[in-house]
Amino acid sequence: MTSVVHNEGCAAQFAPMKFRLPIDAFVATLLATVALASFFPARGLGEEVLGHATTIAIAFLFFLYGARLAPQAAVQGLAQWRLHLAVMSVTFVVFPVLGLAAGLLPDAVLSPSLKAGVLFLCLLPSTVQSSIAFTSIARGHVAAAVCSASASNLLGMVLTPLLVAALMSGVSGSGFSFDALRGIALQLFLPFAAGQALRPWIGGLIARNKAILGRMDRLSILLVVYAAFSEGVREGIWHQLAPVQLAMLAVLCMALLAAALGISLLIARRMGLAREDEIVLVFCGSKKSLASGLPMASVLFAGGQVGLVVLPLMLFHQIQLMVCAWLARRYAEGPQLHAIAAE
Repeated sequence: MTSVVHNEGCAAQFAPMKFRLPIDAFVATLLATVALASFFPARGLGEEVLGHATTIAIAFLFFLYGARLAPQAAVQGLAQWRLHLAVMSVTFVVFPVLGLAAGLLPDAVLSPSLKAGVLFLCLLPSTVQSSIAFTSIARGHVAAAVCSASASNLLGMVLTPLLVAALMSGVSGSGFSFDALRGIALQLFLPFAAGQALRPWIGGLIARNKAILGRMDRLSILLVVYAAFSEGVREGIWHQLAPVQLAMLAVLCMALLAAALGISLLIARRMGLAREDEIVLVFCGSKKSLASGLPMASVLFAGGQVGLVVLPLMLFHQIQLMVCAWLARRYAEGPQLHAIAAE
């Protein structure tokens, strides 16, 4: 597999007939980083240096996101406002409701920190490049996918922190405080806005160097993960995670994705969307951005709980890649998704 997902911080491009790797390469690297932090967490001076480096890396990440994301893409195709509204509804309404429902599970089944992580996952915007790639593979309406995915990320810069403030301020174990919103504004939104403002002048330079900058994206995210899990290990997060809870988390992530896909498909059928637009709703509505979520979590949540909060997102990310790769191929092979249900 070759990489196209520089905007999402993950190396994942899916050709229609090449789904041989069971685990995305970047996810495997993330897991290796978690293992490294578990055995060799940063301490002392290294911890202090890592903290400053992570702050700079997160700001740089969002500066690049702002410089890459064309605001014109979010407003093009407004004639399909019903489709885009449906995508936003699944992303920012249906998913949060599912996350709140998951919070009703007993603490013995899923710890408060993991439930906070599941809810946080449900509040994130959609991916950009992988949503577009899957839509293309499935022979959907690519231009509409570009509009919906771009709009989701632009809105997510504001909506996700607001949703976190509204729904997670009282969640046990989340570690969220309203001071974190100031951190979001200074460390995420301002660099993102600066990137958007400078895009007319540096957009071409970034496009010409997208391979190098894509690697820097991934290195920055790995740094964020190492810092989060280093702090978590120092706080003893692995003593808080029982194997049965990890298994339940995996099942819950699969259930969330299945619910999002099913609801997206149901909405598309009720709206009478054409097959090409149905594909856009299914893939853009069901995805969650790892690249936006990991840095946001590092800013929004304090202390050693960050590692457990981002664990559901890392797991969901891998599951969504595998399932959506299979689903995109099935869409491409047949004129109707009804054929899948008939098997």
